[in-house]
Amino acid sequence: MSVKRPTILITAGTRPEAIKVAPLIRILRERNFATVRILATAQHRELLDQVFRFFDLTPDIDLNIMQPGQSLAELTSRLLSAVDCTLDTEKPDMVLAQGDTTTVMTTALACFYRKIPFGHIEAGLRTNDRHYPFPEEINRVIVSRLGDLHFAPTTLSRDNLVREGVNSETVFVTGNTVIDALLWAAGRADLPRDYEPTDGRRLVLVTAHRRENFGEPLRNICAAISDLVEARDVEVLYPVHPNPNVVQTTNEMLSGLPGVRLVPPLDYPHFVAAMKAAHLILTDSGGVQEEAPSLGKPVLVLRDETERPEGVAGGTSILVGPHRERIVSKALELLDNPAAYDQIARASNPYGDGRASERIADILSKVLMAR
Repeated sequence: MSVKRPTILITAGTRPEAIKVAPLIRILRERNFATVRILATAQHRELLDQVFRFFDLTPDIDLNIMQPGQSLAELTSRLLSAVDCTLDTEKPDMVLAQGDTTTVMTTALACFYRKIPFGHIEAGLRTNDRHYPFPEEINRVIVSRLGDLHFAPTTLSRDNLVREGVNSETVFVTGNTVIDALLWAAGRADLPRDYEPTDGRRLVLVTAHRRENFGEPLRNICAAISDLVEARDVEVLYPVHPNPNVVQTTNEMLSGLPGVRLVPPLDYPHFVAAMKAAHLILTDSGGVQEEAPSLGKPVLVLRDETERPEGVAGGTSILVGPHRERIVSKALELLDNPAAYDQIARASNPYGDGRASERIADILSKVLMAR
C-alpha cells in the first residue's frame, strides 16, 4: 500500500517574502520528503516576479491579487477569499508563509478556518506598538495567535512569543532565512557599471519606502541626503520604490542633485551587489537590517522603533529615525571616524548563519512524518 506524500504549500506575495522563502523551497525540493507547491498572491507584482526568476522558481498558483488604489480592507477581503479557494482546491497538509504582510495574515486566517496547519517563518518580531509599523505589527500578532509552528529567527523573537502565551513546544529558533538567500546570491551578483560610484567616492545606499515614513518623515530623510552629499564627497544610490508617495517626494527633493542617483528598484541580485559595494547603508527596510551585517556594512535605521532590536543591541545598526540632523550626524561620524566604522562593520550578525532553511526543513520533516 503506497503512502501519500504530504504536500506543503508555500505562500509569497511581496519581494521580501519571496527572497526569504526561496532558499527554503530549494532545500525542501532537494530533500524531497514532501511535494512543495508555491502560491503567489502577487501583492507586489513585478518585484515578486524578479526574485522568483533569479532563484529559478515558478509559482504553481498565481492569484495576481493587486489592483490600483485598493484599500487595505479591499486587499484583505480579496486575499482571504482567493486564498481560501486555493486551500479548498490544493488541500495541503501544511502551509507556510513568511513575515507580516496582509498576504501572511490572510493566509493564516484562511488556514485556521479550514483547520490546516500553518507554519510562520520569521515569527515573533515585535515593536509592541500596534500602529508602528502599520499594519504589520497587528498582522504579526494575529498570525502568532493562529499559527501552529513558529520559526523564530532569534531567541528574543522566541521570548516574545512565549511571553504572549504561545506554546513553547511549537516555537523553534532557526535563524533568519534571509541570510541563507543573501549568501547564495552574493556570489552571483555584480553591480551594473552605471551604478558604480565615480572617481573612487564612497557609496551610500539608501532605501526608504515604509508607509509610516510617507509625507514629512520622508521629506526629512531627503533633506538629510541633500545635506550629506553637500558635506562630504560621497555618492548616494537610491533605488526608489514605485509607490507614488515615495516617487513624488524623492523626485521633488532629490532629482538632479549632484551626487545623488535616483534609480528604479533594483532586482534582488543587483541590490545585493549594491549592498556589497556600499560603504554605508541608510534604510527603513527590515530585511536590509538583517542582511547588511553579513556583508560588514553599517546600517542607519530610518525609523524610531524597530522589531529587529538585536542589531541595535549587537552594534550592527543605529536607530536614527526619520530625523534630518540625527541622520547627518551619525552618517558623518561613520564616514569620518574609522574606529567607529570598524566597530560596527566587524560586529557579528545576530540574525543567522545561513542554515535557517535547513533547520526549518528538519522540523517540517519530523512533524509531517509523524502525522
